[in-house]
Amino acid sequence: MSQFSRPHVVIVGAGFGGLSAARALANAPVDVTVIDKRNHHLFQPLLYQVATAALSPADIAGPIRAILGDQRNAKVLLDRVIGIDREKQSLALASGRVVSYDWLIVATGARHSYFGKDHWGAHAPAIKTIDDATAVRCKILLALERAETETDPERRKALLTFVVIGAGPTGVEMAGAIAELAHRSVSNDFRSITPHCSRVVLIGSEPRVLAAFPEDLSTAAQRSIEQLGVELRLGQRVTHVAQDHVMIGEEAIPTHTAIWAAGVMASPAAEWLDAPRDRAGRAIVRGDLTVPGSERVFVIGDTAAFTGPGDRPLPGIAPVAKQQGFYAAQTIMARLAGREPAAFVYRHYGNLATIGRKRAVIDLGRVHLSGWLAWMLWSVVHVFFLVGYRNRLAVGWNLLWNYLTFARHARLINGDVEFTAADVKRLAA
Repeated sequence: MSQFSRPHVVIVGAGFGGLSAARALANAPVDVTVIDKRNHHLFQPLLYQVATAALSPADIAGPIRAILGDQRNAKVLLDRVIGIDREKQSLALASGRVVSYDWLIVATGARHSYFGKDHWGAHAPAIKTIDDATAVRCKILLALERAETETDPERRKALLTFVVIGAGPTGVEMAGAIAELAHRSVSNDFRSITPHCSRVVLIGSEPRVLAAFPEDLSTAAQRSIEQLGVELRLGQRVTHVAQDHVMIGEEAIPTHTAIWAAGVMASPAAEWLDAPRDRAGRAIVRGDLTVPGSERVFVIGDTAAFTGPGDRPLPGIAPVAKQQGFYAAQTIMARLAGREPAAFVYRHYGNLATIGRKRAVIDLGRVHLSGWLAWMLWSVVHVFFLVGYRNRLAVGWNLLWNYLTFARHARLINGDVEFTAADVKRLAA
C-alpha cells in the first residue's frame, strides 16, 4: 500500500486517456498523481498544422498543471517512468524517485515505427511531439528558402519536391497541408517560386488512400487531394530513404523533404509490466482494461490492445483513449465501493479526416459526408475538443483566417540555419 492516507491512483501519461481518467476521478475519495515526461498536454490531431505553419505550438498545447489546477485531489510530476514493479506496486522514475500506487493507469501512447528501418528517421521524420512538428516545419521552410536562390535546376527541383510516406489520415492531412502551403500560401512571398514549381508526392502501400474509411469516402478524399495537385503513388512500398532521395522499388524520387506517416508502435509499457503484447508492442488487456494478473493495473489508449466490434483491434484515436480513461476511473470508483462494473464497450461516433481547405471526409456509420460541409464539421469538432478557451479561440480564428486568406502565420524557422557544402559553393559562385 502507498504512503497516502487515501487510495493513491497514479496515472502515467497526460494525453487524452490520462487526462480523461484524472478528470473523472475529480470527486472520488482518492489521491491522484499524474506523471508525464513533458509539462504539457498536446492535441495531436492538429499537430500537422504546426508542422505546416498554420498554427503555433501554444495553440494546440496547454500546461498540465493549469489543466488540473482546480482539481484538489490531483498533483502533477514532471518525470519519466523507467520501470514498474507490480509486486511492490511501485514505479521507478528517471529522477531516481520511487512512487507507490494502489491503482495504476498506464496511458503512455505510441511512438514512431519504421518497421525495422529506424535509420530512416534521420531523413524522414515523423510527428508525435511539438519538437517533431517544429523540426518538420523548419525542414519544409528551409527547402523553400534554399530553392528560392538555387540555380541548379535538378537540385532546385529536389528542394521543391515533398514526399509524404503513408496514406492514412495523418499522411493525407499532411500532404494536403503541404500542397496548400507550397502551391498557394508562399507564392506571394517568394520571387522565383510559383504555385506550379512544387511537387508533393503521397506514397501509400494500400491501393487507396484512407483505407480504413468506406470506399466512397476514400474515393472522395482521393479526388480532393488530387485537385490540390498531390501526386499519388498507391499500392507501392518505400524501399529506402536517404538524405536526398526516396526509393520506391528501383525508382528514386529526388527530394530533401521526406515525412514519415506510415506506422506507429506502442510505448515500452508492456515491457515494464511484463505483460503479453501484440506485434505492435501493445499490452493485451482483459475486458476491464487490466493486464492479466493485476486487477489494479489498467492500460489504455494506444498502449493497449483491445478487441472491439467485429473482433478488430480498436484504432489508436483520441475517442478510444478518452472513453477508456473514463472507464478505468469509473471502474476504480466502483471497486472501491464494492461493485463490479461491466466490461468496457467502445462507442464509435465516427472517423474524420481533412484534406485541406474546404475538403474533408467524415464517416458517421450510415451517414457519409464529404466536401465543404464535412470540413466545417471537422473544424467545429476539433476546436470544441481543444483544452482551454484560449486555445479554442486562437485555433478557431486561425482556421477562419487561413480559410479566407490562405495565410500561414507561423512560418518561423527556429535555431541557426546550417549551410551545406552545396549552399557554400553556390554562394561563392
